Amino acid sequence: MNYFSSQKPFIIAGPCGIEDQQQIQEIAEELQTLPVQMMRGGVWKPRSKPGHFEGRGEDALQWLLELKKDFNLPICVEVANQEQVELALQYQVDAVWIGARSTVNPFIVQEIAEALKGSSVGVMVKNPINPDIDLWSGAIERFMNVGIENLAAIHRGFSSYDASSKYRNKPIWAIPIELKRRYKEIPIFCDISHICGNRELLASVAQRAMDLDFDGLMIETHPNPDAALSDAKQQITPAQLKILLEGLIFRQAADGSSAGEIEEIRQVLDTMDAEIVELIGKRIELVKQLGEIKAANNMPIYQAERWREIIESRTRWGIDNQLDAAFISKLFELIHDKSIQTQIAILNSLTSNR
Repeated sequence: MNYFSSQKPFIIAGPCGIEDQQQIQEIAEELQTLPVQMMRGGVWKPRSKPGHFEGRGEDALQWLLELKKDFNLPICVEVANQEQVELALQYQVDAVWIGARSTVNPFIVQEIAEALKGSSVGVMVKNPINPDIDLWSGAIERFMNVGIENLAAIHRGFSSYDASSKYRNKPIWAIPIELKRRYKEIPIFCDISHICGNRELLASVAQRAMDLDFDGLMIETHPNPDAALSDAKQQITPAQLKILLEGLIFRQAADGSSAGEIEEIRQVLDTMDAEIVELIGKRIELVKQLGEIKAANNMPIYQAERWREIIESRTRWGIDNQLDAAFISKLFELIHDKSIQTQIAILNSLTSNR
């Protein structure tokens, strides 16, 4: 049996980076009192730029081995090449995870898979940096092909150029949901810390993951987060972790396979609708900017040629996605009406202030 499936939710907690022996000793002592199944710790820290804290390497592995013996707490670390795999196995780690920067490179993934071949260690594969479901699937299948039985996926969000996003890495929930559909037997965890990048958002993202029937969570935990040498803003104390876990609502599966399938689809629809609403909100913000420019330059709000272009292009896009033309037309009539009303309100406001 895949030991990642032994308990749900499967909670993994620990520091972004292992800084010293006292730090992880404190965390391990606290985690003993919490429903945490595995402790994580960054031994090697891949950083975007040199000159920053990059982990303690083999020293950290030695500290983790001592903790494992003292507390009987399973340990997991990130590995990014064959040498790191060999050291992790030498120091008896229970599981490794493959980071987003590694998952994006099939050569690295294959190297790690070959190094792990024949071992019983657990392997967790994070999604690649870019939102590519096939790249994520391919990485998982490389570990399947070398006989890894204790296998899980980790959703940590996707990089984006959207500076307005409140997330460090956008969740784009539809992608991990599709992965879960493809590999029903593989547990999928949510790394809420890397999605959020901000501890204030952790609880809501954790709840969304539970609502979507994720199998567990990975949460970065530090005895003094503000003093952390890496990713300080997204880490929480063990006490805060306790509050977060106690506040979660764990959904129960409906009786009967059909009811379960219906609920799963509804959860996906809810997630998609939330994203649609967010996009519409961003569209309205751009419409406001447009209205201000038109008002400043004494331009008409309604422009017939632009409206014809919208209807023609959006209808074509809809048809390309197997959507009825009449439905698309009605949808964008509502959006266009809201756009006109928004711009008129801006024009009236500017006129009354003159």
